[in-house]
Amino acid sequence: KKAAGIAQAFLAHTLHCDFFRDQPMQCPTEHAWSPYADNGGTCMGIAGKDYAVVVADTRMSQGYSIHTRNSSKVTQLTDKCIISSCGMKSDAITLHKMLKARIVMYEHKHRRQPSVVAIAQMLSTVLYYKRFFPYYTFNVLSGIDDDGAGAVYHYDAIGSFERVPYTTSGSGSSLVMSVLDCQIQKLNQTVATPELDKQGIIELCKDVLSSVGERDIYTGDFGEIFVIDAGGITTAKFELKLD
Repeated sequence: KKAAGIAQAFLAHTLHCDFFRDQPMQCPTEHAWSPYADNGGTCMGIAGKDYAVVVADTRMSQGYSIHTRNSSKVTQLTDKCIISSCGMKSDAITLHKMLKARIVMYEHKHRRQPSVVAIAQMLSTVLYYKRFFPYYTFNVLSGIDDDGAGAVYHYDAIGSFERVPYTTSGSGSSLVMSVLDCQIQKLNQTVATPELDKQGIIELCKDVLSSVGERDIYTGDFGEIFVIDAGGITTAKFELKLD
């Protein structure tokens, strides 16, 4: 009787194995979570002889959802320096707060505001310090240096930076850069054209950002213009597409 029970159990196990051998194997379901999100938007910075211009849009979105139409990407750090950050908005807010706190510490210690060159190096240090869990921000730092010349710095997420005559960051950066190469650097032009003055640069930036808004769904709503010169920082706002 015991032997019959063992035989019956073995037969049931064999049939069970034969049944599942013919079934397709199901892949394991991956439940992934990312600490990062890209909230879109586009910014650009251009350095002139004695000024710098920064233009950025105000849309904050994720995927096909617009969270808000009035979220500035730009923060004023000193009387002659501003930062614009694209990428993850919460990381940008945290980074800007960190920079402002360290600038206050610098002012208490040295009794003066740090130069744009000093802030550029400090921003690189702050980003590199977080290199193993980076701030998901792509920054453009702009201002006037100690010689009175316009300065624009471009950064990656972990602090590698370069002083450049113009740069762009964000979801529409690939659309912006080609126009700036053509109109400012005059690359591959066979006919000489005059250099743009300050007002011409501002109008160019407005046209570029308006064009990006036509192609990039993450850029739109409103554009902010920041002009930094010896007199300080002046701001203006213009409309972009709302859809």
